[in-house]
Amino acid sequence: MHRDMQIIEQTTEFVLQDRSAVAIGKFDGIHLGHRKLIFQLLEQKRKGLIATVFTFDTSAAAFFNGEEKELTTKAEKRRMFEEMGIDVLIEFPLNRETAATDPEEFVRRYLAEQMRAAYVCAGPDVSFGKNGAGDYALLERYAPRYGYRTELIDKVRLSGGEEISSTAIREAVRKGDMKLVRDMLGKAYSVSGHVEHGSQFGRSMGMPTANLIPEADKLLPPNGVYYSRVIIGEEGGEYRGISNVGCKPTVSAEGRIGIETYLYDFEGDLYGKDITVMLLAFRRPERKFEDAEALRRQMETDIAAGREFVMGTCQHP
Repeated sequence: MHRDMQIIEQTTEFVLQDRSAVAIGKFDGIHLGHRKLIFQLLEQKRKGLIATVFTFDTSAAAFFNGEEKELTTKAEKRRMFEEMGIDVLIEFPLNRETAATDPEEFVRRYLAEQMRAAYVCAGPDVSFGKNGAGDYALLERYAPRYGYRTELIDKVRLSGGEEISSTAIREAVRKGDMKLVRDMLGKAYSVSGHVEHGSQFGRSMGMPTANLIPEADKLLPPNGVYYSRVIIGEEGGEYRGISNVGCKPTVSAEGRIGIETYLYDFEGDLYGKDITVMLLAFRRPERKFEDAEALRRQMETDIAAGREFVMGTCQHP
């Protein structure tokens, strides 16, 4: 894993030390289209340029429309970019002042002077500057003046022709279509965080679970039970699991949304550890049972089904 990625945040006053290759985008989800951008960036890194990702610390949708839920949290993006080999991640502050920046001023000041860009790649829907007027055509038009070259990275499509986009993935997550989400991301949809103490109901029934409270801005699929896999920290291994996304209405009145996961063939204490839960496929919706015994029987049925689950199949209770 790469450990030396520089993160520039909460400031517009920065200057990179060497010429850079810059990828501009929202990078929500870091899906297959984003990975195509990153691949081109790393090609430039091999030619001696600083691999730099430029994104906004708040999405335009969240800033202007109040939409808050994201496919990847800031912490998840940082980890993923670092693992990919990015040298510099710029989380540019989006506020009234920066949102009103003239597009050419944006290119001159930030791209040319501060990032010292020699290469800039972006998708066809890139947007920056006042009223979102900065686009790929503008980047290309000013390239000769400011000494960089541009590369347009086309949209990636699935074999059936569906265009991969963060918007399409968000829609699929909201529907619980985890296979489509996985196809577009290139990997399973995941949620990361610290294991917290829960109600202990599963443990009292001989079915101990790990409880994870997602970050507030993390988009979650519909409440329900999902076949899953769990990665424990960096060195703790990977286990099959079955997860409940929701508020556990039978045993809790808090209404707090969490992810409770039973890990197959795991022994040990996970409290306080970092885990990543990959949600593979939807099994059944969450519901309130008449009593704890009914919930216990359903948990046993779910766990048994999880042992038989094979990726690409969809089993029901």
